[in-house]
Amino acid sequence: MPKMKTKRAAAKRLKKTASGRLKRRRAWKSHMLEGKEPKRRRRLRKAGLIAKVDEPRLRVLVPYL
Repeated sequence: MPKMKTKRAAAKRLKKTASGRLKRRRAWKSHMLEGKEPKRRRRLRKAGLIAKVDEPRLRVLVPYL
């Protein structure tokens, strides 16, 4: 069986947690930050987890992560 290829775009955006779940960066943090509340900007700093329903689909993209 040949090795599976990793989708490099997905590998650059996802990381694995200690428990094996997939971690992602939050959206809406790239520009126009002055108009967003400081509380909201602080929340956007933290990484989010991939939803459990989406994990199987994304595991195919990054099989060795």
